[in-house]
Amino acid sequence: MKNKQSYLVAFIMVTSLFFLWAFLHNINPILIPHLKKACTLTDTESAFIDSSVYLSYFLVALPAGWFMHKYGYKNGILVGLLLYCIGAFLFVPAASARSYNFFLVALFIMAGGATFLETIANPYITKLGDPEGAAKRLNLAQSFNGVGSVIPPLIGGQFILSGIEHSPQELSRMSAADLDAYLSFEANAIKMPYMVIGGVVALILILFALVKLPEIKEAPEEGGESSFSLRVFRHRHFRWALLAQFFYIGAQVGIGSFFIRYARYVQDIPEKQAAFLWGSIAMVGFMAGRFVGTFLMKYFKPAVLLCAFALTNVALLAIAIFASGNLAVYALIATPFFMSIMFPTIFALGIDGLGEESKIASSFIVMSIVGGAFFPILMGQVSDANSGNIQLSYLVPVVCFLVVFWFGLTQLKKAAVKVSVAH
Repeated sequence: MKNKQSYLVAFIMVTSLFFLWAFLHNINPILIPHLKKACTLTDTESAFIDSSVYLSYFLVALPAGWFMHKYGYKNGILVGLLLYCIGAFLFVPAASARSYNFFLVALFIMAGGATFLETIANPYITKLGDPEGAAKRLNLAQSFNGVGSVIPPLIGGQFILSGIEHSPQELSRMSAADLDAYLSFEANAIKMPYMVIGGVVALILILFALVKLPEIKEAPEEGGESSFSLRVFRHRHFRWALLAQFFYIGAQVGIGSFFIRYARYVQDIPEKQAAFLWGSIAMVGFMAGRFVGTFLMKYFKPAVLLCAFALTNVALLAIAIFASGNLAVYALIATPFFMSIMFPTIFALGIDGLGEESKIASSFIVMSIVGGAFFPILMGQVSDANSGNIQLSYLVPVVCFLVVFWFGLTQLKKAAVKVSVAH
């Protein structure tokens, strides 16, 4: 009973962390158009905001997994929270300097903290109970991650986006002093929100430092060798999960990051209204999809739902690309509902049956989300190469979802490696 109670407390506390990295990822659709204005960027240049975040994931995930393997789950969480806090506070001097590179560095550090948290929290959640319920448990935790998907666009749209959208021609007619004042005004709007974020994370860090979490001990491989090695790549379902996660995250990031640009291009929707639509409908749909997906997994295999949701998004994106007006915009808004289960489902299927090796596998799967660094840039290049036609760039996530569908097919009849886990 005591063990179950400690697991419940740990589950509740660690689930709260899911909000933090969700916030980091879902504020990017606000940061991209905002810094595009404040730092006068092209579509391709603005996509480096995503690249900074996901490149950090790629570079930090393996050290985070090694740290977790050597020093345990709790110490890894503390390091993650510290880095996240530092990165958030660095937004203040970055805004004062109005330096795009400084913003990217702050994002990189903040994302490094989120990488520690995500690398640790995902496998930790799967271990807090029966192995058979791992995918369901992770989807439940990720459901609260959905709260961190809804809030950033709404708060960011209100307190970061100014609603002032000058055309290039209007900017060119401004005097140097007026232009500098306008750009400084846009950059400075970001200071207070990130000071608040840094303060909140600092409080969470103190809470985790004071509370005792159960450290789950897992059985080592036969022979007593450490499983923190490249031998994990011998598992075929794990290798395929890496590929699927790479493409899925690329699709998820690209769809959200350029939505405000897309809404203006297709339907001439102002940035504040577009941010509200994304937060209040698309991200609420994403959160609802997590709960609905968790419920549906009582009746359908996770791989079956993954295939069905991937194909649905291919169809919705086809409408978003080739239709116009409200139909196109709302088709795109509907995609997050069907993206909702993809990350946790791919993750759980990828580490299924890996036992102690799930720690290193978790690091590699988190590294694979570096797809979020590449596909938005590819979308920006497609847009810039076609005179700013951001609608056409949504062909890129179509390809990504087809890869996710293929991964789901490979998992329908897979025989996962079974490794005994001692709690």
